[in-house]
Amino acid sequence: MATPARRDKINYYLDIAQTVSERSTCLRRLYGAIIVKNDEVISSGYNGAPRGRRNCIDVGTCIRSKLNIPRGERYEMCRSVHAEANAIISAPRSETLGGTLYLVGLEADTGEYIKDTVCCSMCKRLVINAGIDRVIVRDTKDEYRIIPVEDWIVNDESLEGVFGY
Repeated sequence: MATPARRDKINYYLDIAQTVSERSTCLRRLYGAIIVKNDEVISSGYNGAPRGRRNCIDVGTCIRSKLNIPRGERYEMCRSVHAEANAIISAPRSETLGGTLYLVGLEADTGEYIKDTVCCSMCKRLVINAGIDRVIVRDTKDEYRIIPVEDWIVNDESLEGVFGY
């Protein structure tokens, strides 16, 4: 009997983040994030309304869709807290220092992976301040990108007035 191929560790953690995304309450996009340090999952987060508030899936509408707000803009209009932010606020900074954030995004209507997923400018700032070393983003079931957080510090898009992703 042949032994099944063992999943590589990065995709193993991305699979966990993808499972976390199944808790997302957004009508547009489902995101899941986990923070890992020393080969242990420190915390997880998915995008959804703040605790106690009604979620978009409960309300039945997305104000950003209703107003045709493009991806990466006007986040103050969104009801949700992003997956990365929820993972960060669920962990003490002492545990996130030097950690890795794994991020998966899926289109809510098709289940397809979101092309060019990356943290928004607000979440980039949170990731930097949490002391996370790298972000790994899933592009397909088996492909991913590794983003050194140092790149976001050195290449500060906020100085150029760049919006969104």
